[in-house]
Amino acid sequence: AGLVVWALVSKIPDIGNVIVGPKVVFAAIVKNIASGYLWKQTSASLFRIIAGFALGFVCALPIAFLLGWYEGFRAIVEPWIQFFRTIPPIALIPLVIALLGIGTGAKVAIIFFAVFLTMVVTIYQGVRNVDYTLIKVARVFDATDLQIFFSVVVPATVPYIFTAIRLGLATALTTLVAAELTGAATGLGMMIQQAGMYFRMDVVLMGILVIGIIGFVLDKLVIFLERKLTSWQEVKSNG
Repeated sequence: AGLVVWALVSKIPDIGNVIVGPKVVFAAIVKNIASGYLWKQTSASLFRIIAGFALGFVCALPIAFLLGWYEGFRAIVEPWIQFFRTIPPIALIPLVIALLGIGTGAKVAIIFFAVFLTMVVTIYQGVRNVDYTLIKVARVFDATDLQIFFSVVVPATVPYIFTAIRLGLATALTTLVAAELTGAATGLGMMIQQAGMYFRMDVVLMGILVIGIIGFVLDKLVIFLERKLTSWQEVKSNG
């Protein structure tokens, strides 16, 4: 149905010059796959996405748990998290270029900034929403803070962690084009920008389509892993 609507829209005068039809775009995909050009741009962007996301996740996880578990840490750090959340990643591009140049590190840093803030807030909310009754029951049985943390808080936060992963991946993808504004020589964002300058709308739509497919596949992979790793919760609720 989507392809039909796309094809019909491409037939509308004036609009069809910008939104070219599926046939034209798929021809561009086949041509650029055969030449190896599309794979080169996709692999460069995938590396930046995965690197920025991985760094964001590794840093967000401990910070989020500390925010939720220690009131003193939360009082100091949470205002800064909320402050930086209001800053769009694209605003940091001049600063990042001045600090890191225009290499891969600059792109990864911008993606990391966006992913970290998204994930830390989501996981932190999960920690804060843990049912306090469970914690009180654990204390009745003389559980230590460490036991409560790993046996109650962490398992209860797992669904929020997977939600944070999904949001983090989506944020990494939406930040990709902004990240590749930092003088990238390769990447899907760079490809879209250059094609737009020369009004090559088939390549522009090809890049948009590839980013969408990557995001769709990654999201479905995370959902699959979530179902496998949190099946115990379904069993528990059914019981």
